[in-house]
Amino acid sequence: MSEGLSLPSYYLYYQSPVKIVETPDGGARVWRVSIDTGGWQEKNDIFVEITLGVGGEIFRRTPEDFVQEVERFRAHYLEGDGPIFALYETVQALKDAAKAEGRHLTLKEQAVIRGIRQRTFVMFEEQLRADGDPGADPELLAGQPR
Repeated sequence: MSEGLSLPSYYLYYQSPVKIVETPDGGARVWRVSIDTGGWQEKNDIFVEITLGVGGEIFRRTPEDFVQEVERFRAHYLEGDGPIFALYETVQALKDAAKAEGRHLTLKEQAVIRGIRQRTFVMFEEQLRADGDPGADPELLAGQPR
């Protein structure tokens, strides 16, 4: 593992959410959100590029902002039915209403969207874990202020 690299760490890599987590043996594992399923794909081959190449198209994220990026990504690329997708549609409706009215989202609307995305992240990650996805982490924000 790189000296000075604190794990877990979170990134936006060419507009795709990526996380680097510590392995039980002290190494590191890189997980990238799948554009097809929203699940986690192991992508250890981009470790050096991410850790040494921050800047340009690679941006470090806080855990809170990472969750928002993951859910923005999933909502944009995935389609489906059920409660998670209904919540994605709610977020899109708020954004569409503001756009139609020619205004920015209000602070309250922004807070509602952040809250919905935190909720959908946990729901999606719990489903991934139930399906056996080794990269799933529904507790990512556990213990963090909401």
